[in-house]
Amino acid sequence: MIDVRHAAERHPGGDPAAGIESRHAFSFGPHYDPENLRFGAVIACNEERLAPGAGFDEHPHRHTEIVTWVVEGELTHRDSKGHETRVRPGDVQRLSAADGIRHVERNDGDAPLSFVQMWLAPLDPGGEPAYEIVRGIADATPYAVPAAGAMLHVRRLAAGERTAVPDAAYVYAHVVRGEVRLAGEELGPGDSARITAAEGLEAVGETAAELLMWEMAPGRP
Repeated sequence: MIDVRHAAERHPGGDPAAGIESRHAFSFGPHYDPENLRFGAVIACNEERLAPGAGFDEHPHRHTEIVTWVVEGELTHRDSKGHETRVRPGDVQRLSAADGIRHVERNDGDAPLSFVQMWLAPLDPGGEPAYEIVRGIADATPYAVPAAGAMLHVRRLAAGERTAVPDAAYVYAHVVRGEVRLAGEELGPGDSARITAAEGLEAVGETAAELLMWEMAPGRP
């Protein structure tokens, strides 16, 4: 089963007057929707745009695996465990909030910043917070998040190029840029597909495109 959600259906958020524009794919903050709380392990997929100098002041997280993909610009990350990093396009950043951590996210550059941030529910809550960044991840190297029973696949497609969708109990696909045809469905930037019992499917770049796919194990609602 494939459930397509288009970019126009995302809930608006952030604080535009402060240079923060957010678009939420799942129930988030004041946009509460009990029918849209999660898919597999994914509980949030937020598109964020920060103007130069804008950002999220220090705030807490708990019991969440937070994975960030920068689309353009450079993201400054600082957290209460002493990590301070600049995250750039092509990098995968993961923050395991575990039993509690605080962090700051800012655009300290001169150009606009946009990124996709995905939150996953861990299999077991608690534990020690952890941080990791992988620079310049390759298409052929999936990024595993064992704590959530999930794996991220990055696909950069040329026009006409095909790629397999992982066979999995749950697959969450998000189009970062370009146009993609996935199992007969046309998807554009910001669109997503929630696939249950994925088997033998493929995605095709209708144009040059960038696609993120979460492969998730069974046992999730």
